[in-house]
Amino acid sequence: MPRDDANTADMPNHSTAIRDRQTGSVSAGVRNLHPVYLDRALNAEAWDVDGNRFIDFIGGIGVLTVGHRNPVVMDRVAKQCERFTHSCFNALPHEPYVAVTDWLAANCPIEGPAKSMLTNSGAEAMENALKLARAFTGRTGVIAFDGAFHGRTLATLALTGKTKPYKTGLGPLPGPVWHLPYPCPETGISVGDAMAAIDKLFAVSADPASVGAIVIEPVQGEGGFRACDAAFLVALRRLCDANGMVLIADEIQSGFGRTGKMFAIEHAGVAPDILVMGKGIGGGFPLAAITGAEDVMNALAPGGLGGTYSGNPVACAAATGVFDVLETDKILGRAKQLGEKYATHIAWLRDLPGGHVIGNMRGIGAMRAFEMIADDGKPSPNRLQSLLQLARASGLLLMPSGEHANVVRLLAPLTIPFDQVDEAFAIIAKLLPKVAQVTE
Repeated sequence: MPRDDANTADMPNHSTAIRDRQTGSVSAGVRNLHPVYLDRALNAEAWDVDGNRFIDFIGGIGVLTVGHRNPVVMDRVAKQCERFTHSCFNALPHEPYVAVTDWLAANCPIEGPAKSMLTNSGAEAMENALKLARAFTGRTGVIAFDGAFHGRTLATLALTGKTKPYKTGLGPLPGPVWHLPYPCPETGISVGDAMAAIDKLFAVSADPASVGAIVIEPVQGEGGFRACDAAFLVALRRLCDANGMVLIADEIQSGFGRTGKMFAIEHAGVAPDILVMGKGIGGGFPLAAITGAEDVMNALAPGGLGGTYSGNPVACAAATGVFDVLETDKILGRAKQLGEKYATHIAWLRDLPGGHVIGNMRGIGAMRAFEMIADDGKPSPNRLQSLLQLARASGLLLMPSGEHANVVRLLAPLTIPFDQVDEAFAIIAKLLPKVAQVTE
């Protein structure tokens, strides 16, 4: 919560001073959602430089699956820092890298032997996944889906299914890439509709023999926590097998227990050729990975994959701590419990004064979201922005998403105490009457 001591008006506002410095030295292209400068954090709580306390439902946009400064993660990091902090794995390998890839080989839903490479970020992982798909198939075409978000680098931007603000002013992007409808309840697109769109693409615009990969988020993140119809994922697996294409599952936001399974695609019982991961793998340290079928992952010549900082030993040590917490704290079961708690609270909000501004709930497991709607039931980005600002002033940090920027996605750590979940929704409940006064 914001500070409640009597003399706060006389205390210095450190945030304002930092913001003034930021204006003078940070690119305007780097946008801040919340004007809050963090000073410290623990699990699902954060304090800014002015001493204000917040419940963090952003979690580094899904990075902090096991919370800020998880003690197991921090212990692994401290011990690794005492030994060495960096070695470029391509030049001088180290065991922490192999510890991570061992775990991925054993736990990722890949059919047959699996191999991996580590990167610094999800976008970098996706770039390398595309390289491998090209090398394995000898083809350059890629199919992606409306509402997708796969990164901000040039190649991943071509896959991302949203123009503003990501593609504005950049001109032609690497291709060829075709975007098709994403079948889920929120879009009203059926599996039949989506498959018909693929058939039309192959009949009119793209020879299947030119398409090397299909890239899909089993649950869209930026797209507003829309869960793909499981039958469509099964159909894509069959399509790829029949046409020699690589199926790439983007689990950067949905992975590591967020949906109640280790990876969201497991809900459909589908094994991709490449699984792209990031965010939750490193417990707050920069790490991402791609794990795939052995023949696909070996498609590039030695030296074709890598990077100076890819698989940094400190980040790898953090990941081993995350893996232990996922097991010892029974995070998959807790994600299911948390998702049920979210669902109960969202249903409760609808029955309160002002609750008519709450629309449908989305997602699966603890990867949940709810829509903000206008009085006529249409998407209301203005009400979402009002809720974000009022909640921040009341000590709760929320994250928007969705095609119409009207979806609140809940990305608290899966380790959040349940009483803090109750506290967060109590804050939202008190704000609903004010939010309901906002019009489009």
